[in-house]
Amino acid sequence: METTTLADFAQAARTLARAARQREHAVPTFRCPPTLPVDRSIRRTRNGAVVAVRVKGRPFVAVAADMIEGIIVTNQLSGPDALRVRGALWAALGFAVAASEAPATTVRRVA
Repeated sequence: METTTLADFAQAARTLARAARQREHAVPTFRCPPTLPVDRSIRRTRNGAVVAVRVKGRPFVAVAADMIEGIIVTNQLSGPDALRVRGALWAALGFAVAASEAPATTVRRVA
């Protein structure tokens, strides 16, 4: 298992921010690591939200999932809107997204 680097995290943050802005969604500030002993924390501020993600020792897909969920929560998205945005954000990171009638979305890395 290849773990995520801080460079991977920074690049993903820039890519996800760009993709979220293109869809006119608020972009949280991303930082690492969280101050709490958790994989992800979200804190609302006057200026938006801060999503803190633990990077050390975690695969990129886990870190990316936490970052994407941070955007979903920041924008208070749910249902079909959340599924659409989630799929678009995964695609922006280079993952193939297969959405179906099922509530879950399948994601796989494109080589």
